[in-house]
Amino acid sequence: MSSSVSPVDLPIPGSRDAKGAIEVAEEGNTKTARVKRRMTSRGATIAALIIAVLWTMPTFGLFISSFRPADDIQSSGWWSWFANPSFTLENYQEVLLSTSQSSPQLGAYFVNSLSIAIPATLFPLVIACMAAYAFAWIKFKGANALFILVFALQIVPLQMALIPLLQMFSTVLRPLQVWLHDVMPFIPTQNFLPIWIAHTIFALPLAIFLLHNFISEIPGEVIEAARVDGASHTQIFTRIVLPLAIPAIASFAIFQFLWVWNDLLVALIFSGGTQDAAPLTQRLAELTGSRGQEWQRLTAAAFVSLIIPLIVFFSLQRYFVRGLLAGSTKG
Repeated sequence: MSSSVSPVDLPIPGSRDAKGAIEVAEEGNTKTARVKRRMTSRGATIAALIIAVLWTMPTFGLFISSFRPADDIQSSGWWSWFANPSFTLENYQEVLLSTSQSSPQLGAYFVNSLSIAIPATLFPLVIACMAAYAFAWIKFKGANALFILVFALQIVPLQMALIPLLQMFSTVLRPLQVWLHDVMPFIPTQNFLPIWIAHTIFALPLAIFLLHNFISEIPGEVIEAARVDGASHTQIFTRIVLPLAIPAIASFAIFQFLWVWNDLLVALIFSGGTQDAAPLTQRLAELTGSRGQEWQRLTAAAFVSLIIPLIVFFSLQRYFVRGLLAGSTKG
């Protein structure tokens, strides 16, 4: 039996139903065109430019202050530079080349921040990718309830977990740290392992949720075809899911790296207060002096600390927009 639509079901040209369908289509097109015109109008463009200028003005003022002498910074605002220009590199020399105890070089702290940020970005990404694939394409009992529980962990304040984690690390993790240091002395697990684990724990709920939304949008026909060909879950995950999920992975990697790089609270608590594991943010907080009277160093050090995040962002920016739009449409 033919499944074609009967001519009776089609609206007769000129009838009320046909006119209604045309009016609905025209109304949709009119709304879309109206929104597009408003978003691309001259007023919207001017408003966007004003917002961009206001948003970047504090950063621009900090940049100017980083090249001003200390006396000028403490006596006048950065906007007075336009009326009385002054330029010096002493702030950057104190931050980068100083050998004094009060203003040591930032090289060691750069290494510490990289030693913290890179593993603390890779560990949650690896675990979250596997967990997101399991929630999306592996059927097991209690999957929905467990996923809701993981999603609900995002609302738990980070500060509530600091004391329990400290207690757990002092009793359970300390022997593991000593053992890893004896087995692999070339890896700085003795100082950084608690910070890595803490950042991984705090990042997993959001990482699993975002990556699950992207991985679940992969067409089921692709997964089923791989299963028919005899591919295992490991082969599907490594050869199909991971290459397709690179935009989402790269987007979350940018956010996680920037969050860990700019973090002070977690590193300050779980580093044990030792200088061997102190990140760059901890040193930046100390550059202002005991009474905050030398914050001209902070302006220069802040822009020095921007180098690595900018490199990471521009290296992965081609995936950034695609990752942000992941899951917004069915594909």
